[in-house]
Amino acid sequence: MNALTSIGTQENAIMQTIYERRSVRKYKNKKVSQDLIEEVIDAGRMAPTAINMQPWKFYVLTDKARILSLSTEIAKAAENAFNRAHGVDKSNTIGYIFHGAPVVIFITATKDDEWASLDIGMCAENIMLAAKSLGLDSCPIGLAKFVEQTSSFPKLKISASETVKLGIIIGYGDEHPAAKERKRNNIVYIV
Repeated sequence: MNALTSIGTQENAIMQTIYERRSVRKYKNKKVSQDLIEEVIDAGRMAPTAINMQPWKFYVLTDKARILSLSTEIAKAAENAFNRAHGVDKSNTIGYIFHGAPVVIFITATKDDEWASLDIGMCAENIMLAAKSLGLDSCPIGLAKFVEQTSSFPKLKISASETVKLGIIIGYGDEHPAAKERKRNNIVYIV
């Protein structure tokens, strides 16, 4: 039984979206409407948070030239992190970070919120699942946090009290990656 034929998955739209979502790294040159962007962010806002703090703030970038420029700057700032990143061709890092996506969402939280990373993780998953359900694709971009080490960072107008926790790219995918094998030996029932 594979992931998409699991019990109940085919009949349940939410389960099907979960199993069909992929991290897409190739996008069509097609604009995403502001209404769709706001709809996926609204879905993110519905994520649970520690004592309902809703610690996130969303900075949305849709200018193609600025996205490409930031992608190149972040690649340089994160050069040492590429040693740990899987499959990165260091000779071709121009545009690598945001993969040509038409929308970049930087999600921030205040620097002193110890639970924000967990909350933002749930928020990000809601955003990516909502995007998939609306015909968009997405990819979480952990290296987006290196934007804080670029000369363009002040142009984003992110408050000094905040830190970038994650970036998410969204757009109309131009690839259909297969699902990667999932570990199946990681459940321990406590009896």
